[in-house]
Amino acid sequence: MVKVHYFFDPMCGWCYAASPLIDILAQTPDFEIIYHPGGMIPKRAIEASFRQHIIQADRQITQMTNVQFGDDYRARVAGNDDYVVDSYSTTRAFLVGQNMGVDAHKMLTTIQQAHYLKGEHLHEFAALQKMAASIGLPESEWNEKIAASEPEMHKAIQNSHTLMSQWQVSGFPTLIIEKDGKLIRLPHSSYYGKPTEWAAYLTTLAG
Repeated sequence: MVKVHYFFDPMCGWCYAASPLIDILAQTPDFEIIYHPGGMIPKRAIEASFRQHIIQADRQITQMTNVQFGDDYRARVAGNDDYVVDSYSTTRAFLVGQNMGVDAHKMLTTIQQAHYLKGEHLHEFAALQKMAASIGLPESEWNEKIAASEPEMHKAIQNSHTLMSQWQVSGFPTLIIEKDGKLIRLPHSSYYGKPTEWAAYLTTLAG
């Protein structure tokens, strides 16, 4: 089993761009993904200039990867109302989902789809609860665990930052494998829009 360290953020557009590659990685039995959430954006409203940057980046992502963004999401980014993003609340949801038995890859995919396809306001705990219910998590247990999840979230993000400093990781997404006592950074961006080639590349790493 080859360990793959995935440095990511649920609210990172380029992590969403990489999601087809992560899907293939998660489905390849020779690999174990270790998720390191980065806490990229503490809860804040995104200013107009950066919203334009997001719109342009999303177009580039679709052109490069064929990953799609939903109409409701695009309307939120381009609209006149505040567009609030919160990596911390979504990281809490990511961790709580796993505590309740949801596979890490499935939980991250659920969060990304709720944000980038459905345009859900995931900085609001009511929206997170709705998302949890959509994958069958019981409301009372979810609410109890999410309310108590802040310390675990801060610890997970701090651990990620410590490892990022040690391994000189500066951005998301970053994939690093441990193999034969060495750390190897995967050139995942070279495989955007090339799922077949990516799967073949992973086969060479697993051997």
